[in-house]
Amino acid sequence: MLKDMFNRPVKWSVMKQLILKEIDDLIIDSLGIVCFISFFVGGVVAIQTALNLTNPLIPRYLIGFATRQSVILEFAPTFISIIMAGKMGSFITSSIGTMRVTEQIDALEVMGVNSLNYLVFPKIIALFLYPFVIGIAMFLGIFGGYLAAVYGGFATSTDFVTGIQVEFIPFHITYAFIKTLAFAFILATIPSFHGYYMKGGALEVGKASTVAFVWTSVLIIITNYFLTQILLS
Repeated sequence: MLKDMFNRPVKWSVMKQLILKEIDDLIIDSLGIVCFISFFVGGVVAIQTALNLTNPLIPRYLIGFATRQSVILEFAPTFISIIMAGKMGSFITSSIGTMRVTEQIDALEVMGVNSLNYLVFPKIIALFLYPFVIGIAMFLGIFGGYLAAVYGGFATSTDFVTGIQVEFIPFHITYAFIKTLAFAFILATIPSFHGYYMKGGALEVGKASTVAFVWTSVLIIITNYFLTQILLS
């Protein structure tokens, strides 16, 4: 699919509009659910960490430290990407699958348009902005943890901020964004593949969306394992 995507590219004036539309559909429309989930899960991580620090000898700044590590290393890049596999992935598969069922893809081919370049390439380019979404998720996750810890009475503001700063390794941010770019590529291609090559009618569109979600999630988790092994070991 990726090889055929670059044959007979669509002219730039058309492609620019397609990319802007995909940015709106895939990135901008995802911000609401990402912000909501990130904020509250960050709060939950902080509260659960605080409730497990029962030994009075353990410093309270560890609440901020644990929240930062959890959000940056795993929650924001991986957990949000699996949620996006359901939201973005289902949208991509169903939209392309519906075009296949209604023979719109065949019509594009008849007109001499490379349908793969027209449909899939803009999604891949649009999802290069996906790390921007994950950056917002990181910030809101830590901010949600801060509010939950401070206003819940689990830690002082100074303790939590100290925990965020202590033993900070800048490469962890780089690692998270490298993972995010890999996940973005998976989110754009696997659902597109299942939508483009599906066969059948309207019922099969739903089945293709489910299969695409499952395989996208599996591939994200496997990729996460290998990238963690390579980059952090």
